[in-house]
Amino acid sequence: MTTPFPFTAVVGQDDLRLALLLNAVSPAVGGVLVRGEKGTAKSTAVRALSALLPEVAVVPGCRFSCDPAAPDPACPDGPHEAGAGGERPARMVELPVGASEDRLVGALDIERALAEGVKAFEPGLLADAHRGILYVDEVNLLHDHLVDLLLDAAAMGASYVEREGVSVRHAARFLLVGTMNPEEGELRPQLLDRFGLTVEVAASREPDQRVEVVRRRLAYDDDPAGFAARWADEEAAVRARIVAARELLPSVRLGDGALRQIAATCAAFEVDGMRADIVMARTATALAAWAGRTDVLAEDVRQAALLALPHRRRRNPFDAPGLDEDKLDETLEEFGSDDEDPDPGPDGPGDGGGEPAPDSGPQGGDTAARPESGEGEQLPGGGGEQSAVRAGEPFRAKVLSVPGIGEGAAGRRSRARTEHGRTTGARRPQGALTKLHLAATVQAAAPHQRARGRTGPGLVVRRDDLRQATREGREGNLVLFVVDASGSMAARQRMSAVKGAVLSLLLDAYQRRDKVGLVTFRGSAADVALPPTSSVDAAAARLESLPTGGRTPLAAGLLKAHDVLRVERLRDPARRALVVVVTDGRATGGPEPVALAGRAARLFAADGVASVVVDCESGPVRLGLAGQLAGELAGTAVTLDELRADSIAGLVKDVQRRAA
Repeated sequence: MTTPFPFTAVVGQDDLRLALLLNAVSPAVGGVLVRGEKGTAKSTAVRALSALLPEVAVVPGCRFSCDPAAPDPACPDGPHEAGAGGERPARMVELPVGASEDRLVGALDIERALAEGVKAFEPGLLADAHRGILYVDEVNLLHDHLVDLLLDAAAMGASYVEREGVSVRHAARFLLVGTMNPEEGELRPQLLDRFGLTVEVAASREPDQRVEVVRRRLAYDDDPAGFAARWADEEAAVRARIVAARELLPSVRLGDGALRQIAATCAAFEVDGMRADIVMARTATALAAWAGRTDVLAEDVRQAALLALPHRRRRNPFDAPGLDEDKLDETLEEFGSDDEDPDPGPDGPGDGGGEPAPDSGPQGGDTAARPESGEGEQLPGGGGEQSAVRAGEPFRAKVLSVPGIGEGAAGRRSRARTEHGRTTGARRPQGALTKLHLAATVQAAAPHQRARGRTGPGLVVRRDDLRQATREGREGNLVLFVVDASGSMAARQRMSAVKGAVLSLLLDAYQRRDKVGLVTFRGSAADVALPPTSSVDAAAARLESLPTGGRTPLAAGLLKAHDVLRVERLRDPARRALVVVVTDGRATGGPEPVALAGRAARLFAADGVASVVVDCESGPVRLGLAGQLAGELAGTAVTLDELRADSIAGLVKDVQRRAA
């Protein structure tokens, strides 16, 4: 067994360590989401936490970790008699991003259930994680159907496995810890809210601290067991402190003054619902217990707000997480507690309460992700180039989808064959049976009952009779934006409206779990402003800073987009693409620019790529060039007005292929 890196040997990352320790003291806090760049000890700290947790009392032989003092009456391995049991170390179970549903919730032997009426159940990761830690690395990349199962288990404290009327239930209460790199996309709001605390981590910029990180890591790699032994005393001290804080926790008093501060803070930052208030109260109580106090102080409430609120005050995926600490201090002072204990308790890094470490904690403040852009003045020596203008107000966009039925990653845009959705037919299973089509299975087995010697009421079912249900749901697509940033689009009000439209489509792509990419063209060339990614906020930032001006190399933009799609098909062949060209259709620069653009467009039509042209032409005289481009692409043209979901002029339409 690999020796884990000691928790106390992690350099810096004070807020990360504190958030994890608070959950160890009080699992009711609700888990931790760790956001940050790669290589910042996120996974190392989480994996090291399990070694600090006290041992768990369990019923001997129970696969579902029942507490001998209060066994689950519905345990599949039960019933258990209340009484003495054994102890085992607390578990940390890792959920792989690509895990199947059966691996997460468990598998039921359908063949035995139908033929023998036996509930033969193999527990999954939720059962293993009961009364322990469930860790999801790259949690933002977790498939939607697994997210739904996690949400259900977290809300009910139990996992249900149901297959054609046969169901199994077992307790599933766990500490949920997730790590993610925001550059790869954001979490669904429902799952984001399920994490009690969030921490932003970044690598230290202090040379001395970086030297110490490297020194400790090299020492650990050379001799893991010896390195862990050198930190054994520190580990034992923290473990003992966790036990003491757990014992003190029921005695901690959360006074009315602290409760008023918590409620006022949540109201001041306009967080949704009441979960934030409850999480803050539990966190402040755990902070006091960790500091060895029985009273919650204002400094505990402040630290609890910095850990529990940043991810709950976001209104859309383009808002940066974080809190305005000046506003927080003003609120706490205005609703100051009258029942605080003047004794602050033990001091020291991570002792709860007080100010967070100066180089840690939520970053960015209470600001939006989109930066203020210039007023669009002519740049010196820019050759007619204009600086970026702000995007117009986003709106709810119409659904644009790819025709046909795909088999790509689960999402919410286009029709696809998926493991979840409505049943459309049946087929022989390829590999393990996951979704039984009961009627088709019975129909396949019925003609053979006499030959199989059936005598009793049970149906004689063999493996060849089983039928897998085929289901239709929705998939996520690659939405590749090809944006005209030339001089013909540079009119200030017009470009603002265009950016607002693209921003609206980016919001739609975030909600539908798409990957997005951004190609821009102006002057004499086209650029890949953003390679395909799941991070739509990165696309929004690139769009906001996009300058305009120069000629319109439409052909270069289309050819660049065609190259991007060619590479993406090699990386992810199952994910279908939707190309959104935002232009007025003009093509200038170089020899025969219009003819060259037409030939480039026909490459997409020949490959069967779904496309839509957002017609940005304005004014009383309309040339209809965008419509002609859509014809060459074998796609559809929509105006900016028709793109709005609430537009009277527009009709709800999918992207349709046209005859060449």
